[in-house]
Amino acid sequence: MLSKISLLYIGLGLSMSPVLAQSPFSPQEVKAMRTQAKRIEIIKDTYGVPHVYAKTDADAVFGMMYVQCEEFFDKVENSLISRTGRLAEVEGEAALLRDLWSNLFIDSTQAKAYYQQSPEWLRKLCDAHAAGINYYLATHPAVKPKLITRVEPWMNLMNNVPAMGG
Repeated sequence: MLSKISLLYIGLGLSMSPVLAQSPFSPQEVKAMRTQAKRIEIIKDTYGVPHVYAKTDADAVFGMMYVQCEEFFDKVENSLISRTGRLAEVEGEAALLRDLWSNLFIDSTQAKAYYQQSPEWLRKLCDAHAAGINYYLATHPAVKPKLITRVEPWMNLMNNVPAMGG
C-alpha cells in the first residue's frame, strides 16, 4: 500500500492559522516555502520508506530534509546544535568540551563566507536544505525545538568537524 503525502496539503491552513503569530518566519517566507513544497511529492512505500519526487535537485533536497525532520527531527536538530558548538546550552556543562572542540574546528563566519562564495547551484541546494527544515518547523507548531528555531543556509556548510574519538 502506497501512502501519498503532498507537502502542499500540510501547509494549506497555515496562512490563516494562529501559528504564524508564534512563528519565527514571516508570512512571505512561509508563502515561498509553501510554493516550493507544492512542487514536491513524497510517497511512502509499503515499508514506510519515503521516496521524494521533484524536478530539480533543490526541490529534492527540500523534500528530503522535510522527511528527515518528520522521522528524525531530534537527530537533525542535534546535528545542527553540535555543528554550531552550542550543545552545552542543551546538555549543560558536561558538553562544554565537545563545544570547545567544535568551535576550534568550525567557524560560522567562514561558513557564511563559503556560502556567499559558493556557485549558484550550491547556494540553491543549501537554501533548499534550510527551507525543508524550516518548512517542517513552520507546519508543525507542536514540535518544540530544544534550541534551533530557524535554520540558515550556511549552516549546512559547517560539516567539517573531525571525529572526536581515538
